[in-house]
Amino acid sequence: MSENGKVVYVHDHSEAVLNSHRQRTAESSAAYLLPYIRHDMRILDIGCGPGTITIGLAQRVPQGEVIGVENLPEILEQARSIAAAEGVTNVKFELADLKALPYPDDSFDIVHSHQVLQHVDDPVSAFKEMRRVTKPGGYIATRETDFETMTWFPEVPGMRAAHDMYKKLAASRGCTPNAGRELKSWAIKAGFPAVNVACTAGTWCYSTPAVIQNFGSTWAERITGSSLGKGAIAGGFATQEELEDMAKAWREWSTKEDAWYGILHGEIVARK
Repeated sequence: MSENGKVVYVHDHSEAVLNSHRQRTAESSAAYLLPYIRHDMRILDIGCGPGTITIGLAQRVPQGEVIGVENLPEILEQARSIAAAEGVTNVKFELADLKALPYPDDSFDIVHSHQVLQHVDDPVSAFKEMRRVTKPGGYIATRETDFETMTWFPEVPGMRAAHDMYKKLAASRGCTPNAGRELKSWAIKAGFPAVNVACTAGTWCYSTPAVIQNFGSTWAERITGSSLGKGAIAGGFATQEELEDMAKAWREWSTKEDAWYGILHGEIVARK
């Protein structure tokens, strides 16, 4: 049994994964949160990755501060480099563990996470820890995909197998691939009154040739060149040959003129 709050990341931080993460911005990934932000807030961004969302949040609090946290130091160095290149000085990046955040109670106006809780083995405990470091009257904001709702066209043989493989692997490690639909429930179990939990749903849509090409090639690389594929083989969810077929399907799909992919996300802003 893993410890409560432990992050069980099915992917890794290979270049294929980080390439995808660097495309995320505050506008594309946290639009539901932006109306709550004031210029002088102190914000904690959990699981910040390369920091592109974190930096966007910092640009909205010129009299405030944003701290991005991750559990791998090499990713933080990349985030610091991006912030320096963009001239954003009211942001810093620190090493931290979600199950025991190194901050006092009531430290932040907003505690934010994006696509993190689906990878936590006990998301309710994670919510409680996020709630602990949030100021009274402050907000926890989180956005998670709902894997079951992902849809695409055309249906290239092999893509469905890749989708099913990921769900099985993630579930076997205690993750929640359909986390988006459970966010409200987790927040209530963590102590938030239902009336204090504002729920929305957001989408990503991939349809232009350049975006489709990048998305498809990135997933092909993840399947064969990251810990995702290695985990699938180790867990008995795919053979190397089957992984190669899945990657081939993703690449073939990305060349289709009519290719389209849609992703639904659950979003909540919970007021403490």
